[in-house]
Parts: sequence; C-alpha cells; structure tokens
Amino acid sequence: MGESSVLWLRVAACLYSIGLLDAIITVVRRREALFRIALSAFGLGALFHLVSIVEQGLAQHQLPVNDIFQTMSFCAFIITAAFLAIYYRYKAGSLSVFIFPLVFVMTLVGALRNPVSPWSNPVMGNTLLVVHVAASLAGYAALLFTAASAVVYLVQEKQLKRKQTNSFYRMLPPLGTLDDLISKSLGLGFAFLTIGMVIVIIWAFVGMGTRWIGEPRVAISFITWAVYLALVFFRVSAGWRGRKTAILSIVALACCMITWLAHAQLQKRLLQ
Repeated sequence: MGESSVLWLRVAACLYSIGLLDAIITVVRRREALFRIALSAFGLGALFHLVSIVEQGLAQHQLPVNDIFQTMSFCAFIITAAFLAIYYRYKAGSLSVFIFPLVFVMTLVGALRNPVSPWSNPVMGNTLLVVHVAASLAGYAALLFTAASAVVYLVQEKQLKRKQTNSFYRMLPPLGTLDDLISKSLGLGFAFLTIGMVIVIIWAFVGMGTRWIGEPRVAISFITWAVYLALVFFRVSAGWRGRKTAILSIVALACCMITWLAHAQLQKRLLQ
C-alpha cells in the first residue's frame, strides 16, 4: 500500500474514532452527546477513506483487495457508505452504536499494513500491555456482572409470571434494579473491552509489524469483541430485554473465557 494512501486511511481512522467515542458515551450514559459531531466526522472520514482506496486502486490497476488489510479497509468503506445512505434516507441514527465502532476497528486494522519502527523505549510497550490487560479484565468482570444479572432477571421474571412469592424470590433485587445494573455493567464492559482491544492492536503492530494479523488467538479476540458489540447493539438500539439479553450475555462471556485462556499463549507468540 502506498505511503500517501496509508496516510489518508489513518486520517480516516482518526476521524472515525470520534464515532467510537460517541458510541461509548451513548452506551455508558444512555444518551447521545456527540452524535452530530461524530456524524460529521464520520462523513469527512469517508471522503479520506475513498481517496485512499482510489489512490491505491490506481497504483495497483485493480480493486485494492489483495490482502486482509486492504480487504478490511474496502469492507469498512462499503459499510460506511451504506450507513450514510441509510441515515440520510431513514434517519436511522440508532445504528451508529453498532456501525461507528465496527468501522473504526476495521479501518484501524486496514491502516496498519505498513510496518513502523519498533518501540524505542521498551517501557512504553510494556506500559501499554499492562493497560490492555487491566482494561480487558475490567471488561470481562463487567460482562460477568451483566450475564449474572440477566440470569437473575430471568429467574425473577419467571417467579412473577407464576405468581410465586417464596423466600428465595424475596431475596432477589427488583426487576428495575437488575435492568439498570445490566445496562450499566454492559456499557462499562464494552468501553473497557474496546479500549483494551485498540491498545493491543497498536501494541502488536508496533512490536510485530504485520505478523500479528495471522495469529488465530487474535481472531478469537475480534470475535469476542464482535459478540459484545452485537450484545450492546441489541440491548441499546433494539431494546432487547430478559431472555434474549441473558442468552447473548452468556455467549459473550463464554467467548471472553476462551479469549482469556488463550491469552497467555498469545503473549508468548507475540513476543517471539
């Protein structure tokens, strides 16, 4: 990928990051604070993204989808263009909670094809790795609370439908409290997990160049984050409650467990 096309793509990723920030604030605080700004930045990022793709296509004399990085970039642009068209036609702003983070991460990966100089100061790399681990653990813990609260929500809902008022039922928190706990823990978990993933992508890119992208355990991390993103979207935008939230929370928690079990081996492979 040409140097200038990478530059435009990285500019687009920076602009898309405002959308990621808006999505995190929307999930955590349950209100849109930066949507207008994020949407404008998203549109401007799409222009830089298009310039990057066109420039790379002209340089290669073909559609720039020769590797995983170019394919990620191209798919991210298609999703961006589709979202902008849908928004301006139907004003479906609720989709941004899902689209903004997805496009940012895909563009970020696509922009990391050209290697850079490794860490000049190992302390910086080690610090980023520690922050990644801490953020990921916080995200897993929050998801554990989300899954547990969702299961308790199901139990209490079942008790209410059967009109049972035994001693166990009286020990359970009210449904409103559980629902609020699910929303808050889900939002915080998504924020921490996203921050942790972005940090480790940058850390691996600087330390490993492009070799990290083929690591299967990295794919597990992306799948875990994607499941979490889907859970956030269905909870916040589609209004999922009760059984659906519980099932998807458990699936996301299982993915997190698999990711964590693979983490030790992943770190050894990245540092080789």
